[in-house]
Amino acid sequence: MGNIMRAMNRGLIVSLCLAAAACGGNSPTSGGTTPDPTPTPTPTPASNVLSVVVDGGPAGLAGPSVNTLYTTVTVCVPGSTTQCQTIDNVQVDTQSYGLRILASVLTISLPVVAASDGNSLVECTQFVDGYSWGPVATADLQMSGETASKIPVQVIGSSNFTTVPAACSATGPAEDTVAAFGANGIVGIGNFPQDCGEACAPGVGSAANGDYYSCTATACNPITAALNLQVANPVPFFPVDNNGTMIILPSVAESGAATVTGSLIFGIDTESNNASGSQTVLTVQGSADPLPGNLSSTTFAGQTLTNSFIDSGSNALYFNDTSIAQCTASGFTGFYCPPSATNLGATLNGYAGGSAAVSFTVDNAMTQADNDPSYTAFATLAATADTFSTPSTTFDWGLPFFYGRTVINVIEGYTTKVGTGPYVAF
Repeated sequence: MGNIMRAMNRGLIVSLCLAAAACGGNSPTSGGTTPDPTPTPTPTPASNVLSVVVDGGPAGLAGPSVNTLYTTVTVCVPGSTTQCQTIDNVQVDTQSYGLRILASVLTISLPVVAASDGNSLVECTQFVDGYSWGPVATADLQMSGETASKIPVQVIGSSNFTTVPAACSATGPAEDTVAAFGANGIVGIGNFPQDCGEACAPGVGSAANGDYYSCTATACNPITAALNLQVANPVPFFPVDNNGTMIILPSVAESGAATVTGSLIFGIDTESNNASGSQTVLTVQGSADPLPGNLSSTTFAGQTLTNSFIDSGSNALYFNDTSIAQCTASGFTGFYCPPSATNLGATLNGYAGGSAAVSFTVDNAMTQADNDPSYTAFATLAATADTFSTPSTTFDWGLPFFYGRTVINVIEGYTTKVGTGPYVAF
C-alpha cells in the first residue's frame, strides 16, 4: 500500500504508491492457495456488491486525498455479533493482500496471533520512505454480504508493540497514523491469498525476508509464518464469490471530479452481475515467478518496461518519459506538467502471451490542482517512476487507469469461464 504523502499546492495531497505491500513488482512473493478454489453461487442477489468511492478521505489529513479509492468494512471479534466495528475510509488496493487497520481507529480488541514459538506474531511492512509495524490479529471481516471468518489482519501502530527492530525501521519514519497513512486502513484484494506466501512459510521460505517477527515485551526476532497465520486477502476466504474481484468506476472528465462512486463486485462468473468474457484477459506472474502479480511488460515509447502492473492503490500513472515536461513548483516534484493535454499510447503484455493496446492522456498536475480545490479524482494525473527501485523499467497503471473501465482480478489457482488465475482483465 504506499502512502508516501506528497503535498500539492492549494492544500491537495497526493499519496504515492511506493510501498512493498501495494505496488506490484515490489511485493514479496505471494501464493500458497489454502482456501477451496471452487466458487459456488450465493442465493442472495447483490450481496456481493460493495460501494467504493474516490473522495477527500478521512478527517485528520493535511488536505483532501487525491485519486484514492475507499470503501467501508465491518470488523468483528471472531465469533461475535456484538463486538463489531464498521470502519470507513479503508483504501482498496489490487496490488496487496489483506486488511490492515490503524490501531488509532480501532475500538474493539482483536486477539493477537501467536507465532510458532508462542510469542506474539508482529509484521513489518516497509515502504520506500518509511514503514508500518503492528501485530497480526484475528478477525471476522464483512464486506457487503460476504464474510471471511477468523482471518489474520494487521493492526498498525498498536501501543502494545513499540519495540521496532532496526531492520524494519531502516527505511524511514513510522507510518502508523491516519495522517501518515492517508486512510483508516487498507484492504488488499490482489491475485494471491496471503501477503507473503511460501516465501515466508516454514520449510520453504526464510525469516530473513523480514516480514514477520516473534515478539516479547522487550525484543522481536525474525520468524517464518505458516500460511494460515499470514495476513490474508479476504476474498478467497469467503464461502462464495471467492475467485476474484471486479472494480467498476465511471469515466472522469479531463478537468477532474469532486467525487467518484463505483462498485467492487466479489466473484467472477458466480452471479448474474459478475459475468466475464467481454474483457481482454492478461495473465500475470504467479507466486513462483520473479515478480508476482506483474504483467510481462508494458511497451511504451519504444521501451519494454518489465516492472509493469495494474494497481488501484497508486494514485497516478507512474512511468518515465523525458519528452514530457515535469512540474517545477514546490509540492509537485516528479509530477508531469505538459503545457497542454498530451495523448499517449501503450501496450500491456500478458505474462503468458496476449496483449492490449490502450490510450491515455497526461495533463498538467499544477493546472488540475488549481482548477477546483474540491476535486479529488483526476484521470490524467501522471508522474515519473524515479522513486521506484527500478524506475527505468517501471510502468505503474494506477487508479487513473480504472476510470471508465471494468477491471477484473482473478486469484491464483481459481477458475472462471475464461481461464485460471492469476490474471487481470479489462
